[in-house]
Amino acid sequence: MANQHHNSGNLHEKIETNNFLMIVLIFITISFGGLVEIVPLFFQKSMTEPIKGLMPYTALELAGRDIYLREGCYNCHSQMIRPFHAETMRYGHYSVAGEYVYDHPFQWGSKRTGPDLHRVGGKYSDDWQRVHLHNPRDVVPESIMPAYPWLEENLVDDKTIGDHMAALRKVGVPYTDEQIKTAGEEVKGKTEQDALVAYLQILGTHLK
Repeated sequence: MANQHHNSGNLHEKIETNNFLMIVLIFITISFGGLVEIVPLFFQKSMTEPIKGLMPYTALELAGRDIYLREGCYNCHSQMIRPFHAETMRYGHYSVAGEYVYDHPFQWGSKRTGPDLHRVGGKYSDDWQRVHLHNPRDVVPESIMPAYPWLEENLVDDKTIGDHMAALRKVGVPYTDEQIKTAGEEVKGKTEQDALVAYLQILGTHLK
């Protein structure tokens, strides 16, 4: 018995004094714990099925989402409302997994220099959004958000939006052949500001 205790003590000492071995064992432990928590989520319907009424982004909304990513809006705005009273009072109903099924990648974010945008759809008018994008301080004097005046001058790329939708279909977004075929026509002549406003106005509106 004493010998067993001695061997156990030697093993602990060996692990604790060997940095490489300690790192490997910590990595294995964290990986196992992560798998146990994450893998089951892929088999839960509430995590993999869209909420009732959820539709894929239209061509114009998708173009707006691309601009949102390009301009780095996710660096200051999250799109995930946590189930805490203070958050739901300010932003609306907490976010649910089924709302993000068609987001590749999702825009949960982890920083809020600006407010969360997951329920911003319909909260303000299109005109308000346009003024805000052109110069935020015209509607929110204390805002530190940069202005994006070029968005009302640049046109949406109507040549590649169909290809983008076709690529998303390969990862499960149910776009039809007709939607992909007519995507270019839908966004032709639209400004990047039009597209970004369309995207912002759809956010969080499917959960009833």
